Amino acid sequence: MAKRGYKGNPAAEEKAKEYLEKVIAIKRVAKVVKGGKRFSFTALVTMGNGNGSMGYGFGKGTEVSDAIKKALSNARKNFIEVPLKGTTIPHEVTGKCDASVVFLKPASDGTGVIAGGPVRAVCEAAGIKNVLTKTFKSHNPANVVKATIAALQKLRLGRVKEDDQEEEK
Repeated sequence: MAKRGYKGNPAAEEKAKEYLEKVIAIKRVAKVVKGGKRFSFTALVTMGNGNGSMGYGFGKGTEVSDAIKKALSNARKNFIEVPLKGTTIPHEVTGKCDASVVFLKPASDGTGVIAGGPVRAVCEAAGIKNVLTKTFKSHNPANVVKATIAALQKLRLGRVKEDDQEEEK
């Protein structure tokens, strides 16, 4: 089955199959003009290869499909690499964006992704299979996604604090 916008182009279809696309939120927004209201749509999406690389995008358009296409295009431009330790994250981390705060904690195999909608979409796109999460304060989907991305960007693999090295000596 062909993904959105790739129909008829085999090379583009193959490339699209390797990415997991997830629509997080679609909203109808209005602009008040002299003759009344002009409606348009906004879309928030995540996109990832399920193996430590993912991005998110935000798009606006007069139709829902236009908004989703623009959001996916923005998601391709905003890819980040997420360090994974097996199927989970290497250590606990907290991310913040505006009023949203997201806490991510590694979990053992078989736990699954214990997370709300926006955090779940980001984790699945990044390929994180076992993680515990908690969202504090604001639950606005756009800010929760940005806070989750901020937390994932703080992750480091194999980094030992200087205090821990002194204790080992």
